[in-house]
Amino acid sequence: MDEIKISSNRSFGIVFFIVFLAIALYPLIYSDNLRIWSLIISLVFLVLGIMNSRILTPFNILWMRFGIFLGKIVSPIIMGLIFFFVVTPTGLIMRIFKKDLINLKFNKDKSYWIEKNDPKSKMKNQF
Repeated sequence: MDEIKISSNRSFGIVFFIVFLAIALYPLIYSDNLRIWSLIISLVFLVLGIMNSRILTPFNILWMRFGIFLGKIVSPIIMGLIFFFVVTPTGLIMRIFKKDLINLKFNKDKSYWIEKNDPKSKMKNQF
């Protein structure tokens, strides 16, 4: 199995501090009570993150593996949706209007070479 490159324990701790702090403060938007358990967890992550503690290493590795697992599931689904809702309708529309944008149709000529009638560039002022 490939070696998983993990982020530093400091950044991992700070990110999870922010996540659990947001969970703790979210009920305040709706005039509800503060979530004390989430506030405590966020403070623990903040302290461990600032200390760059090795206690966070297994959690960091687990989190990265979870991210890789999600990427293997979500990426093909998203790519499939893009293909079937963007590429396929575009291809069907091109076939309806009989467009051949990349010249894939059979050509009876001896060559598929495309002659240019425009003046050839002198490569002057390229940039």
